[in-house]
This record gives sequence, structure tokens and C-alpha cells, in this order.
Amino acid sequence: MTHFFQFEADFVDSLRCIPMEVRMKLDTCGIKLKLAHWHQFTQEERLVLVEKPITTPEEIEDYGKYLQQLVVTYTGIPASNLPIDPNPPWLDANTIPANLQTKAQEIGVIITEEKWAALTPQQRFALIKLSRPSHESKNFLPALKEFKLL
Repeated sequence: MTHFFQFEADFVDSLRCIPMEVRMKLDTCGIKLKLAHWHQFTQEERLVLVEKPITTPEEIEDYGKYLQQLVVTYTGIPASNLPIDPNPPWLDANTIPANLQTKAQEIGVIITEEKWAALTPQQRFALIKLSRPSHESKNFLPALKEFKLL
């Protein structure tokens, strides 16, 4: 089932940006998709990438193959592969990543272990991505509010 966050509301209708749902799938299958690639895909192809499941090893492999086929079709070369973390931090309900806690503390928020454990893996993934130093963090505060961490 497709789930978009409220903080993504300004772009999910058009899918002009890569939604967190797809970003999580990219990390799961180990592919670095550039926004330039995403913009070349049709709306239908973007929707397939949003809705295509990745719950089994076979689905993850199929997702990666489908995505690479799209990228090659539009650019002539495959997207870069990324290492796949066998124990991604968003699946760890017991450990809050230090950089996430630091980012939250910068705006006066303390994420407790109880609150972290109560989040869904998708919510934890979003917070991890939004707290990275290289990420434009305008959606970090809205995500904290949406996930009732403020």
C-alpha cells in the first residue's frame, strides 16, 4: 500500500520529487537514482516505482531490474549501485542514529527511545534521510510535527 507523508503534500500529486516511499525502496535495492533520472520517467513509470512492492528478495531484485531498465532506456547507462545495508538503521527500533538525535537537539527536540520505537520503519527512514547533513532539511521540522515528536 502506498503511503505518502503530509510533509510531501506539495509534490506527491505531480511526483516531481522522489517520494520517501521510493527513496526507501532505492536504499533497499541499492540503487542511486538521481532526480534528473526521475524527471525523465513518465508519470505512469513513476507510479509503478511508488507502488511496486519490495517485501521479498525476489521483489527487491525485480524492482532493481525494472528501475535499471528505465534508467538505461532514458540515459543509455545504468544508475550507480550502492552498498545495501543488511541491518538498515530504520529497522532498528532500539537505536536512534546519533546524527538524527543531534539534528533534533539543534531545534530543541529530544527523541526518546520510546518515541523512536513507536515510529514505523517508514517514519524512521524519513527522519534519518531528512537529518543527513547533505540533505536540504526544510521538511525535517514538519516531519517531526507529523510524527508527533514535538
